[in-house]
Amino acid sequence: MNPFSAKSLLVLFLIFNVFIAVAQEEITIKDEVSKTTKKKRKKVKLPKVDLSNWSVTIPEGNEKGRATTVAPPEILGYANNDVLRPYMFNDSTIGALVFYAYPSNATTANTKYSRSELREQMEPGNNNVNWTFSQGGYLKAKMAMGKVSRAENGKYHKVIIAQIHGRLTNEQKELIGQKDNNAPPILKIYWDKGKIRVKTKELKYQGIADNAMLHKEAWKDDSGRNFEEEVGFKKFTIEIKVSDGKMVVSLNKNEFFVYENLSLKRWGVFENYFKVGNYLQTRDQGAFASVNLFELNVEHN
Repeated sequence: MNPFSAKSLLVLFLIFNVFIAVAQEEITIKDEVSKTTKKKRKKVKLPKVDLSNWSVTIPEGNEKGRATTVAPPEILGYANNDVLRPYMFNDSTIGALVFYAYPSNATTANTKYSRSELREQMEPGNNNVNWTFSQGGYLKAKMAMGKVSRAENGKYHKVIIAQIHGRLTNEQKELIGQKDNNAPPILKIYWDKGKIRVKTKELKYQGIADNAMLHKEAWKDDSGRNFEEEVGFKKFTIEIKVSDGKMVVSLNKNEFFVYENLSLKRWGVFENYFKVGNYLQTRDQGAFASVNLFELNVEHN
């Protein structure tokens, strides 16, 4: 006689099917959780920026009241640095390193404006090793303006996003009796009301003597040039290539400004370094700006 009645078999069959359904449901839930987790992981993006050869200056004041500068290796831990975090941080939703600045009493020498800006260091932690135009230099930066305040006239405040800054050697500093090694910036690139504006330096008098040329007063700004494309708050790529007596600046590999003149040729006496980030050009109360840096690449011959 069969120990299992038809009713018992039916109950067992139903229990078995319920068990299978529950197991399949658990598998489905796990799959959905796994897909969601993978999607979240994919959304986390990091900037392609190696900070091994960069220091950063921020609006935060140090014990002397001057703007704080953090150099390698400390800068490499910026994500966990409580001093840097308000001014330099990752936005993993867009894959950018963000630089935030506002008017502060903690400024650098020879300027009244605040910055959250990277400074190239060919030898990490050492500002005394730099490069000349004859040695050459190349910079490529993919950037975008994040947020920026407006002036009373309703126009956006200007921000310097990249520079080539000049520097006196210690011997040149002693020669002209200057207290520091600061020389003019030969190149300033602005985000200006949605356009990219380029300004460079030129000698006030082409026949000036070599020693006199080392003084800041020997140089003046040129009239400046705007690229035609309006970048607004979209991503854009800046490239700078310098060689002896020549400088080429391009926007999105589409527009090019070429500088090649006697002033640049004579500029060869100075050392130089690249700067990238957020140098806010105002002291208006309540002003601010954030600049997004997605990729940064520098090369020297």
